[in-house]
Amino acid sequence: MTEKLSNAQIAWRAAQDIADGAYVNLGIGFPEMVATFQPPGRQAIFHTENGVLGFGEAPPQGEEDWDLINAGKKAITLKPGASFFDHADSFAMVRGGHLDVAILGAYQVAENGDLANWSTGPKGVPAVGGAMDLVHGAKRVAVITEHVTKDGTPKLLERCSLPLTGVGCVTRIYTSLAVVDVEGGHFVLREKLPSISLEALQAMTGAKLHFDGPVTDLIVAEV
Repeated sequence: MTEKLSNAQIAWRAAQDIADGAYVNLGIGFPEMVATFQPPGRQAIFHTENGVLGFGEAPPQGEEDWDLINAGKKAITLKPGASFFDHADSFAMVRGGHLDVAILGAYQVAENGDLANWSTGPKGVPAVGGAMDLVHGAKRVAVITEHVTKDGTPKLLERCSLPLTGVGCVTRIYTSLAVVDVEGGHFVLREKLPSISLEALQAMTGAKLHFDGPVTDLIVAEV
């Protein structure tokens, strides 16, 4: 079994690229973990589609206020200056280009930046939801994901075979094995785990990995 990063380590790595003061939307589920790992001295302003801007970490168990939840129905706390608004205003923020970053999960990402993160299958996400607005409204769209599926099938592909969430929208992918940018219709490898060879990584990737400089070691904190 190839050594790989845990979900927490992938989320930690993605958090390191969020600028101080950035307005950020995190997708439901795994991407929500990114909020836990903000670098010291930086504070993102988190947005949730159901109408909160400036929410904080989860409350201690047993102290939840279930009137305060994110889009994934998880309990949240509020930062000083947090605000509430209706669904229409929330999506006006998204569609108006006011979010700096959206970080989402993925079933598949194509080398041209197409994203598929919902499925019509019996165990899939039942609808595309607000993600289709986020991927074209946010200034930068990043994906956090395992590099391959549970059966070893690549998730980074020449073309997506599942229904698309957005076309040509992804700019960076943080996987359990590497950090990959989407540039010029290609996957450009930026970082990889030092324990995996380029040949082995390519074998687990469904499209050609390109290079435009040195590939650095993907090193993350023990979290």
